[in-house]
Amino acid sequence: RPDCMPNELLDYFEELNKKTFVLLEYGVESTLNKTLERVNRQHTFEESIEAIRKTAEKEIPVGAHLILGLPSETDDDILGHAQKLSELPLTTVKLHQLQIIRGTAMAKEYALLPESFYIFELEEYIDLCVDFAEQLNPNFYIERFASQSPKSLLIAPNWGLKNYELTEKVVKRLGKEIRGKENYLHLT
Repeated sequence: RPDCMPNELLDYFEELNKKTFVLLEYGVESTLNKTLERVNRQHTFEESIEAIRKTAEKEIPVGAHLILGLPSETDDDILGHAQKLSELPLTTVKLHQLQIIRGTAMAKEYALLPESFYIFELEEYIDLCVDFAEQLNPNFYIERFASQSPKSLLIAPNWGLKNYELTEKVVKRLGKEIRGKENYLHLT
């Protein structure tokens, strides 16, 4: 979490980074404070910005995690995340879809008020990932597009794919989108 990086720990990582490779990743999850409050993240986007900048100033590569499809966020909000992240000194970005996991507060809410959630169909999510990647700073490495919770815990979405299979679909679609253009995306 971006609000859990004291200066002393960041100084330690700075020294460690002189001896070995260090990359710090922060769970930003959303750039909208109303969403962060809604999902009880207990930090603000401004705290994410501060942690990312302080880390980058120490010449430590820094990554951000983002959940696509959090409650009440529209496609425009999500694409706005890409634009806001693009202004930050990031090295990597990890994306994943909203997942409803058994035993969580969100699962209870989903059972009571499923209309409060929009669960992407697979093709919609692939399109969203492509649009997001096209909005993102081309110097960033996209490390993932999806996460995969154990089937026994997952309520939704149930796409029936492994992470690498979804990534292959996104990369294939990206290839179609940028055919004839310079390949400007970094995928790891």
